[in-house]
Amino acid sequence: MDIIFVNTKVFMLTRLLIPVLLGAVLYNLPVPVGLDPRGWHLFAIFVATILGIILKAMPMGALAMLSLVVAALTGTLDLGTQGLSGYGDDVIWLVVYVFFIARGFINSQLGTRIAYIFVRFLGKYSLGLGYGIVFTELFIAPLIPSNSARAGGIIYPILKSMAESLGSRPHDGTERKIGSFLVQVSYHGNLITSAMFLTAMAANPMVQKIAASSGAMITWGNWFTGAIVPGIASILLMPLMLYFIYPPELKILPHAVSLAKEKLTEMGPIKKNEWIMIGTFALMLGFWIYGKSIGVSSTTTALMGLSILLLTGVLSFEDILKEKDAWHTLIWFAILVTMAKYLSEYGFVAWFSHSMSAYVSQFEWHWAFLFLVAVYFYSHYFFASNTAHVSAMYGAFLTVAIAIGTPPLVAALLFGYCSSLFSHMTHYGSSSAVVLFGTGYVPVATWWTLGFFVSIQSLIIWLGLGGLWWRFLGWW
Repeated sequence: MDIIFVNTKVFMLTRLLIPVLLGAVLYNLPVPVGLDPRGWHLFAIFVATILGIILKAMPMGALAMLSLVVAALTGTLDLGTQGLSGYGDDVIWLVVYVFFIARGFINSQLGTRIAYIFVRFLGKYSLGLGYGIVFTELFIAPLIPSNSARAGGIIYPILKSMAESLGSRPHDGTERKIGSFLVQVSYHGNLITSAMFLTAMAANPMVQKIAASSGAMITWGNWFTGAIVPGIASILLMPLMLYFIYPPELKILPHAVSLAKEKLTEMGPIKKNEWIMIGTFALMLGFWIYGKSIGVSSTTTALMGLSILLLTGVLSFEDILKEKDAWHTLIWFAILVTMAKYLSEYGFVAWFSHSMSAYVSQFEWHWAFLFLVAVYFYSHYFFASNTAHVSAMYGAFLTVAIAIGTPPLVAALLFGYCSSLFSHMTHYGSSSAVVLFGTGYVPVATWWTLGFFVSIQSLIIWLGLGGLWWRFLGWW
């Protein structure tokens, strides 16, 4: 027993030593000319942190705090004015609030009821449940301009209840039954639908505004027209690909429909707390759709809904304190957001963008544009926010793409679509990723591996089929 314990400790120390050594090597390399040394040093710390997370060197929250300490001790970040700034980000609190609201769905049993209704109509096959979730996303995406609100406030409680009703729970050896598959399908479906509609993701209107300043006029209509063919293809193919490379253990559910009918009968009519939850959810849905026009943000809407659930007793404050996944997410996500933010503030992102731009100017526009798209897409490994990535790199890359001869509308729209799709790869690349990763159904390394495969599929579809569609439309 002692030997096993020692070997385990040595293995853990080795997994921690690898990212520490890599970070130290990067930290001590010569700083590129014209770059703030703090930008390079923060890049080294960020890379070491992400590698440590992938290797599971420590729990994510602990590793993130350790990285923040290193950044503070080396003078890379000032703890008071910079290092803790992520905890004031409203998007991070939106993620935390939707965890609590999802608990309201569970406590009231409304989530369970909705899950059984889903299973009743789509529950013969696990793949059918996956498509049901994706098409739900497709239906609500143009109405709700927050992908985290859709993923956390609507899909997450349904998904969690559905998986548990079929005997699939995280951390007890049953997560692969169906829960892991549904989480991945839900997440990637959320990103695809965010790319399909101008009103489906908060950063999309920012894309529209920046594109206009470069002479590319994006409207709701031409955004959707350009996205409809590659978007539908992605929606149809993505669940199928995941079904083959990350299959659920339960593929055919012969008794699921009859079980769902029995459970719905046992539950009886809708109870008081379920009606409260329905009313609260309807109110939040209304504000998520129309709130922007009257100055009410998605985060404020979620906090309002949470307050109603507390006042009506659907949730107690003890429920909130016990929601450890929410608090753990708050700790690590806020720190990653902070580091990603200051990579931009310190000029690392601008240096990287200009370096890539200078490199491609020597190539013919088709190949140069493809290279720019790939760099723009996969540089999202260094971002914890779609909006931050768009604000830091979209304008620069669009300007270069147009300058080398790319048709302005094609360049503006493709970079715009990528501004949602580039979140496929990581568990922190968007707020919807953080919500669904927080369910605990999919390990970090698996999330990254599957995300990379889905990202390749998306690029093939949107560049290949999308390019042919835009050619048909006469855009290039």
